Amino acid sequence: MRSLKKIKVLVVDDSMVFRELLARGIAADPYIEVVASASDPFDARDKILEYQPDVMTCDVEMPKMNGIEFIRRLIPQYPIPVIVVSAISETVFDAMKAGAVDFVTKPDVKSVKSTESFIKELIQKIKAASIARVADTIEPSEVLKPAEPVRSSSKDVIAIGASTGGTEAISRLLSALPATLPGIVIVQHIPPMFSRMFAERLDKATSLSVKEAQSGDRVEPGRVLIAPGDRHMKLVRMGGIYKVECFEGEKVNGHCPSVDILFQSAAREAGISAIGIILTGMGYDGAKGLLAMRRKGARTIGQDEKTSVVYGMPKAAYEIGAVERQSALANIPQLLISML
Repeated sequence: MRSLKKIKVLVVDDSMVFRELLARGIAADPYIEVVASASDPFDARDKILEYQPDVMTCDVEMPKMNGIEFIRRLIPQYPIPVIVVSAISETVFDAMKAGAVDFVTKPDVKSVKSTESFIKELIQKIKAASIARVADTIEPSEVLKPAEPVRSSSKDVIAIGASTGGTEAISRLLSALPATLPGIVIVQHIPPMFSRMFAERLDKATSLSVKEAQSGDRVEPGRVLIAPGDRHMKLVRMGGIYKVECFEGEKVNGHCPSVDILFQSAAREAGISAIGIILTGMGYDGAKGLLAMRRKGARTIGQDEKTSVVYGMPKAAYEIGAVERQSALANIPQLLISML
């Protein structure tokens, strides 16, 4: 049961109208208290010292200093969980790299439905962020040691699931993996449109071929398929070929795409020929699916508590016996290679 102590939130945005809309909306939740708002990073710094918030929401485009630079300077001194509130832009991934724990897309304020959906999503993310461990307090952010090339493997598919803190964890993990790996399929809880940007960013930054998945895409060595932000993705086997199918559907465990949908299909279609990896994230999506994979003979890995931004999904999987090996993020590349 959640403690009656409210989560203290600082709202930072240069628009007075949007600050008021956001603050009023999230303060309606009984577990959230908006202790202050700020119009720019320098104002925010003073409010942090005065009010000591538990979570901060922060715009990217602001006067005097942009939100990314502010987060980069802030986190080493005041490790506060930051949720970026931004227009649709790849800059959110720079903010995540700088130390933010999550992001939400600004709504169309003329649309009541869009605004209500935004407030509901932000409230959920604030609650997740309130128990998050800020990146700077987890481990140094240097690039992971590259894993050795894979000469041959008995595995055909690597399935990965993540949520809060996952974009940076996935980015670091893939950057350390060789292009000789079996095909990788990923579900990251992420808004529509950002999944494509995320895939394109990873494609440029890693030795792997990365794309946002479409139904019919083949799972092939050196290729990474990322589920679209508003579609479930499952694995389908046709003879000796694996493909993905992306489809609309109700949320599972509160998410679309759902990690459980992917993992359950990997258990069913690939079985012993698969490896499942569950990374940082709030909630329990993926736990049952990873257990199904393990029961079918797949090897399974869970990120450990010390290196997880939120030790929710990996913990849920570990507690039901779905995780064969638990590991720090920095050691997962080598562990994965050893399993292959």
